[in-house]
Amino acid sequence: MRITFLAPHIKIAGGIRAILTYADLLAKRNHEVTVIVPIANFFKRLVGNFFKNKPRWFKNFAAQIRWVPDYSEKFIPNGDVVVATAWQTAEPVASYGPAKGRKFYLIQHYESLYHGVPEKADKSYRLPLHKIVISSWLKNIMKEKFGAESDLIVTPVDFKLFHYAEGIRREDPVRILLLDHSAKWKGTAEGAEAFNLVRKEFPDIKLILFGVRRRITGISHDEYFYNPKQENLAKIYSSCHVYLCPSEYEGLGMPSMEAMACGCALVTYDNGGSRDYAMDGKTAFVARHGSFDDLVNKLKMAVGNAALREEIANNGYEFIKTNFSWEKAVEKMENIFSKNA
Repeated sequence: MRITFLAPHIKIAGGIRAILTYADLLAKRNHEVTVIVPIANFFKRLVGNFFKNKPRWFKNFAAQIRWVPDYSEKFIPNGDVVVATAWQTAEPVASYGPAKGRKFYLIQHYESLYHGVPEKADKSYRLPLHKIVISSWLKNIMKEKFGAESDLIVTPVDFKLFHYAEGIRREDPVRILLLDHSAKWKGTAEGAEAFNLVRKEFPDIKLILFGVRRRITGISHDEYFYNPKQENLAKIYSSCHVYLCPSEYEGLGMPSMEAMACGCALVTYDNGGSRDYAMDGKTAFVARHGSFDDLVNKLKMAVGNAALREEIANNGYEFIKTNFSWEKAVEKMENIFSKNA
C-alpha cells in the first residue's frame, strides 16, 4: 500500500514517536510510506527534501519525509491510505479527493482539552474519517461525545529501547522520577509538591527530573537530565524506584509505560489513558482523579513499603510486556487499512 501520514512536526514527543514508529514499521513491511511535515522556511524545506532529511533522534527511519509549506492537496502524494494524526491535519485530510487514498484519523489525545481551539478540535472528531484511537478512554469519548465508532490500538513500548538496565539502581535511597514539563496539565509542580510532603516523613528520598522543554527548571530537585539521548532513557528510568505521573489527563501516557518497562513502580492519577495498564494495587498505585491528597498517600505507600513497591513494579512490567507489542500493533493497523479498501 501507498500510505501517507500527516504529522504536525517531528520534534521528539511521545505522540510523534508513535506516528514515526508506525511509519517506520509499515515501510519495513514493504509499504510505500511518506510522512508529510509542514515547514514555513523555504530554504529549510528545500534542503530537507534535497538531502532527504529524517529525524536525527529516530535511528534508521525507513519511511520518507516530505517537507511541505502546508497541507494543501497539491503537496500530498497519491496513495491508498492517508492518515490525519492531529486535529489541525484532520480537516485537510477530509477535504482531499479520492486519489489521495482512504481517509483515517489516528487520535492520540482528546485534544480539545489542551491543544489548540477546543471548538476546532471537537469539529475534527465529527469529520467522516475512519478513527483509530490509542486508549479505551479515547474510544469511549469518541462514542459518547461524538457518536463515532473507532478501532482501538494501544500504543506499545519499544522494549529494545526501554528495558531494565542491570546494576544501576541501588536499594537506598528511594528515587522518584518526574517528567519536567512546562504545560500545567502535566502536573510537574503538583508532583513536586507531593514529593516534598512525602519527604517530610521519608527525608532520604530523592527527586529526579528529566525533560526536553526547558534547560533550566524552577522545580527543586536532586538530579535533572535535560534532553537526554534516547539510548540513555532506559538507564535514567532504571536508576529510579518510582515513576510519578501527576498529569490531569493523558491520551495514554507513554512515559508511564516506558518507566514500567524499566522496572519502576508507577504512581499515577486516574488520568483516563492510564486505565489500559494501571490497575490500582495490581500494576500501579492509582490515585483518584484530581485528588491531590490521594496522590500523596499513594506516593507515600510506594515509598514506605518496599515489598509492595517491588510487587507492583513486577506486575506492571509483566502486564505491558504480555499485552502490548509493536508487532501486533502494526499488524492490526495494516489490517484496518486493508479491510477498508
